[in-house]
Amino acid sequence: MNNIYDIAIIGLGPAGASAARLLDKKFKIIAIDKKSDSDSSFKKPCGGLLAPDAQKALSKFNLTLPKEVLVDPQIFAVKTIDSKQHLLRYYQRFYINLDRHKFDMWLLSLIPDSVDIKSGAACVNIEKSGDFYEITYRQDKTTHKISAKYIVGADGSNSIVRKTLLPKRKIARYISIQQWFAEKHQAPFYSSIFDKDITDSYCWSASKDGYFILGGAFEKKNGRQKFEMLKNKLKNQGFNLGEPVKTEACLISMPRGIRDFCVGRGQAFLIGEAAGFISPTSLEGISYALNSAYLLAGALNSGCKNTSLKIRLGSIPMRVRLLFKYFKAPFMYNSFLRKLIMKSGIKSIDVMGG
Repeated sequence: MNNIYDIAIIGLGPAGASAARLLDKKFKIIAIDKKSDSDSSFKKPCGGLLAPDAQKALSKFNLTLPKEVLVDPQIFAVKTIDSKQHLLRYYQRFYINLDRHKFDMWLLSLIPDSVDIKSGAACVNIEKSGDFYEITYRQDKTTHKISAKYIVGADGSNSIVRKTLLPKRKIARYISIQQWFAEKHQAPFYSSIFDKDITDSYCWSASKDGYFILGGAFEKKNGRQKFEMLKNKLKNQGFNLGEPVKTEACLISMPRGIRDFCVGRGQAFLIGEAAGFISPTSLEGISYALNSAYLLAGALNSGCKNTSLKIRLGSIPMRVRLLFKYFKAPFMYNSFLRKLIMKSGIKSIDVMGG
């Protein structure tokens, strides 16, 4: 009986950690996550900039960021670069610069003690057996098996829950590659970088506590080669990189249409990026992770008979918002349209010395 749970959450990023915190204590919950507090722990490759939508979602939970997750500097303009067309503009943005791993660990620390957390663990198999899901996970080189009535996939783009239980609902995936360098630039900055020869998505950089990170989203088959092309191009455009201190990589979802959004079915649910809830323009996913976790917890806590339907209906505003961003994407990723917008100077700002 100790191995039987009401709810199993796979993944404790912003989506999974928020769901684990918001679910009613009447449930017996287990959460399986590959992160830990060790130096060798998995860390999500991310620019670590908290967008206004994510700040709004946190305010809805009445959460305030501890200073330990914040990093220097806090910058209020993004340098937007079209490296192929040699265009440069600055746009005002109100991001919060933070340490993404510390942010994730802070959200994890808010989970009540009633939740059975398995850190440094990986789910390796899921099978449906009657009214329960049989889940196998590995932790400290040991295999464990548990059963759960409900399963929540909060395990990102490479979601084993989505692949196993909803194999027909595939979603395009890119590889995110990010490297850290010692900061050598005279003035710190954020940047968004576009170059159709490198990626049909975008790349980013950010100054962060004495380091400079550079990353991007690339097609899987030649992602590393394209990342090296990016570095060489930027070195010729004044980026001072040097030798990388560390390299990070993971898969990220790239929604292409309404069918890419999937909140699950029956007793299996998907939230956050596993559900396809990530912006196709900025790749921002934290706000959708927090809001989809709130939606899931509310549906399960209510004890309604058709939880899946309630979540599908409740997620319509998120789907609509993401579809608007999908239609906005050509204005960012089409070279001709981007050139017109950047040349026009619409909503750009003048930066002294920029």
